[in-house]
Amino acid sequence: MLSHYVIRDRYGRPGKGNDKGAVEGLVGYGRRNFMVPIPSFPDWHAFNAHLEEQCRKRQGDVLRGHKVRIGERLKADLAAMRDLPGTPFEACELQSGQVTSTSVVRYRGNDYSVPVAYGHRAVWIKGFVTRVVIGCGAEVIAEHSRSYDTGDMVFDPLHYLALIERKIMSFDQAAPLQGWELPEAFKTLRRLLEARQGKAGKREYVQVLRLLERFEIDVLHLAVKDALRMGAVSFDAIKHLILCRVEQRPPRLDLDVYPFLPRTNITTTSAASYMSLLAGGGA
Repeated sequence: MLSHYVIRDRYGRPGKGNDKGAVEGLVGYGRRNFMVPIPSFPDWHAFNAHLEEQCRKRQGDVLRGHKVRIGERLKADLAAMRDLPGTPFEACELQSGQVTSTSVVRYRGNDYSVPVAYGHRAVWIKGFVTRVVIGCGAEVIAEHSRSYDTGDMVFDPLHYLALIERKIMSFDQAAPLQGWELPEAFKTLRRLLEARQGKAGKREYVQVLRLLERFEIDVLHLAVKDALRMGAVSFDAIKHLILCRVEQRPPRLDLDVYPFLPRTNITTTSAASYMSLLAGGGA
């Protein structure tokens, strides 16, 4: 960070508040004026937004011994400062790694999944306080919430769907999919597809799940519910419905435009069939 922002470090001794008196004084001021009584916020982002608002209000004050407001003095200081670097400093630990045969990368004793297409490849890992980012070359290929356990395995089910689609019989036993909670409409869709097509229906269900690689789950969920309501239970129909939602256009689920949808084959009954029925009835 020192070389990134071109600043000079100055260390304070433990327990010696007088080494950084201005910092200690500002912390005390913030505690007394911004956090008394003890505030309550849903998360850290809301708390930080509150503190920022209070600090901006204080810029309108004039301190003892000065004739101009704090905000005006701040503008003068900023005008004398150097510009910040074009890219912010990433407060993270950067290290290299290798993707294993099970498509995971180890970082500080825990395994994090990446898409199966990157198996056995060299990657870089950025460990932030709350997340772990994994990349290959100039591309970010995975991002997870950071685990501080030991021996933990953090999976993203989407990383393994491409492989499961090829080895469809492993769908129910795949460890990365265990505990993956999806809306009830997805379960209904799977049950109908498998009832109608068996193994092929299970593969088509995985193809539907792979739409999550490109679309948010809320949008896909609505498309699945539309397909169930319309009786258009197929991957192609759901893909068409989700595209119509994104592009805000009405769906056109007719066979002339979408020949890949299932067709109903009605054969002509021959006279011989009637004769066989009559012969059976007479007997």
